[in-house]
Amino acid sequence: MSTASNTGTAILGAGIFAKEAHLPALQALGPLAPKLKAIYSRSEKSAREFAAEATTLLNATPDVYFDGNPSSNLDALLARSDISSVIIILPITQQPSIILKALAAGKHVLSEKPVSADVASGATLIAQYEAQFKPKGLVWRVAENHEAEPGHIAAGRAIAAGKIGKVIFFSSRAVNFIDQDSKWYKTPWRTVPDYQGGFLLDGGVHFVAALRVILPSAMTHLSGFASLNKDWLAPHDTINATIKAADGSHGTFELSFAAPSPSRSDAGGGIIITGTDGWLQVQQMQARDFVHNAEKRVFRITVKSATRDANGVLGPEKEEVIDEPIRGVEMEQASFFAALGGKDDGLGSPLGALKDVAVIEAALTSDGKLMDLEKLIGYF
Repeated sequence: MSTASNTGTAILGAGIFAKEAHLPALQALGPLAPKLKAIYSRSEKSAREFAAEATTLLNATPDVYFDGNPSSNLDALLARSDISSVIIILPITQQPSIILKALAAGKHVLSEKPVSADVASGATLIAQYEAQFKPKGLVWRVAENHEAEPGHIAAGRAIAAGKIGKVIFFSSRAVNFIDQDSKWYKTPWRTVPDYQGGFLLDGGVHFVAALRVILPSAMTHLSGFASLNKDWLAPHDTINATIKAADGSHGTFELSFAAPSPSRSDAGGGIIITGTDGWLQVQQMQARDFVHNAEKRVFRITVKSATRDANGVLGPEKEEVIDEPIRGVEMEQASFFAALGGKDDGLGSPLGALKDVAVIEAALTSDGKLMDLEKLIGYF
């Protein structure tokens, strides 16, 4: 990727993920990212706190914008000619209107997942972008870091290379412990969610996106059940579903934020893909970085390939282990900024993100009925 142009970028939103993920990602990209020239938050206090952290990490002080003052509000930020792109990290139901506002101001947009609160509104948003703003050369991408994770991409490539044969079945299991003291739960817009699924939508699309990247064909049908097991995680906190893919493979999808204790989160999680000639597992874990003599979180991909002799007799398995550092936010930003320079690698497609929402929505509403995911999206 070439060095970013001199035009700047801005971050709209000053919450936890903006501070803990997007700022460090900009720092890691260095000159490959545009200069962060502005930050917007609804409150002046949060905007200034975020700007102070940005100054420390990036050695550049972004200008501060917030609601209540016409000279320093969002409209004023979007009117700046030296800012060509924005990264939007706002509550789910607020994002669509801000995405359209930024595009109408002529800005390229990277917006945090999910693409929308539901499939219908997401399809409308994408159609409006395709009709009004894409023809003007404006780029809109959805920031789904699990789609951009090198570990998930490596797993998909191993399957595409035939290392486990034809995919037969798969499983994805993610069980999370969320209590009322969690920093994620204490975020006000999550405490009383005004969108379907609560954490299942906000966090669940990550695990769907991982499957979307790894599986060799699209998920087409789903049947499942949803339930609420902890009142403070309303409207739902657990889904279990069976999914079919276009190539005839099928699998199970288990997602919950209602683990009774933290230890349950560590039991049997991850993705396993089974093929005719082997199987593959993807797990998050700690691994030793011997170069820097430190522990780091990685996605570990373990590939077990069956071998047979000339007579077809099963021999010893071949094993390959691939460790990829967790750096999805950095990679999604890099992909977005490269797209602004005309180098589109396909990551961050709004339609791809809509497919992730469709899986969650289908699981929430199925109640055992078979759901046609392509029909739900209404393919345009």
